[in-house]
Amino acid sequence: MGHQRPLPGRRYAFVGTGSRARMYLTALLGTHADVGHPVAFCDTNEVRMAYHDRIVHQAHPDLTVPHYAPGDFAALLARERPDVVIVTSPDATHAGYVDAALRHGADVVVEKPITTDVAGLRQIGDALAAGTGALTVTFNYRYSPRNSLVRQLVADGAIGEVTSVAFEWCLDTVHGADYFRRWHRDKDISGGLLVHKASHHFDLVNWWLADRPEVVFARGGLRFYGADNARRRGLAPRPDRSRDAVGADDPFRLDITADDRLRQLYYDGEYLDGYVRDRDVFSGGITIEDNLNVVVGYRGGASMSYTLHAHSPWEGYRVAINGTAGRIELDVVERGHVTPAAPAATIGAATATAVVDPTADEDAHRDGAGQLRPPGARLLLQRHWEPAREIPIPTGRGGHGGGDAMLLDDVFRGPGSDPLSRQAGFLEGAASVLVGVAGNRSLRTGQAVYLDELGVPLAAATADRHGSAA
Repeated sequence: MGHQRPLPGRRYAFVGTGSRARMYLTALLGTHADVGHPVAFCDTNEVRMAYHDRIVHQAHPDLTVPHYAPGDFAALLARERPDVVIVTSPDATHAGYVDAALRHGADVVVEKPITTDVAGLRQIGDALAAGTGALTVTFNYRYSPRNSLVRQLVADGAIGEVTSVAFEWCLDTVHGADYFRRWHRDKDISGGLLVHKASHHFDLVNWWLADRPEVVFARGGLRFYGADNARRRGLAPRPDRSRDAVGADDPFRLDITADDRLRQLYYDGEYLDGYVRDRDVFSGGITIEDNLNVVVGYRGGASMSYTLHAHSPWEGYRVAINGTAGRIELDVVERGHVTPAAPAATIGAATATAVVDPTADEDAHRDGAGQLRPPGARLLLQRHWEPAREIPIPTGRGGHGGGDAMLLDDVFRGPGSDPLSRQAGFLEGAASVLVGVAGNRSLRTGQAVYLDELGVPLAAATADRHGSAA
């Protein structure tokens, strides 16, 4: 089996062939085809792997990529001899794959979060010490030009020494709701939004400040989604599955069979592993929170107040960074509102764009004409005794203002000389996850949690192979 002629470059194995894998596979078959080629897919579902086979065959009609079940991952490593393993499987499974690949001597590229708990972090840390492979954690928000500018301003001392950060993240009733339909709704698999989603945001602040988190206190809960909240607000009984919601005008109804990619990736393969991609957001079984407030103290003395809510009428984020010499403000509107008309088409299209094709231009499908909250971003710098001035934000083609293309270059070609140190490894991945893990413990106990108590030291002698400190 396999290609009849040798293909150039490194050998890449893919673990997890859901929607997130497509960005890496498409790049490897197109813009980064000179770097290497796929040699194996590993997933619980043959239908999902077959979907990616079709993508491969468009670029290499005579290339056959072998399929492996999760229980055969050791055989994959032995037979296919990958140089790199790209891990995009559900979060709680990351540690096992990363551990095995590193100990086999392969490099690993793993989607954030690096894992979901302390045990997983220890497992990966031990594998790094024992193996010879390097680890890259993909934090694509670092590469967005607006976020890179914030890093540069702070590093240049534009506002002096940072004293505090206020960070609010709004997930709307399209994007936010989708976490309550998928496997992410199970905290045992995703770690909840404090780990799965907020690890992005915690990493940004860690990176902006070039500092390590020290103590975390959190409050929050499931306040909007879920069966109990639906009953409390007097909603009619809901089906288990979103597409079965009564009435075509239900703004939370999602029929994944109406989108070819979602249907082929998920619905067509349900019979194999039982994974239902479109649970109703007001059905039972949700164990994650949809409203979260966190206070983080940093070793250098700064503090952060962080808020995430997953049922906002608009999507975007606001950051204010205060310093001894001034203040930085970043305001981002990714979607100004959600239209309730034709909800199945609206939610389905937005979900397909955001989830299935993450390389698409993030603003291409949004029309801000006439809105009081038009899509866009504004970065302000105001030093003491001076008026505020706007810092122009460069934009590029593709997702995250061109940031995704830069991330892919780092993943496949290496970071080269980057004064902003955007490529992340174990230390950065662990630091972001530990804030979420500590936050989850604080939610359970009502107490502040010091990260040192969790037993994962944020220092490593192997930083040169696995990412340096922020």
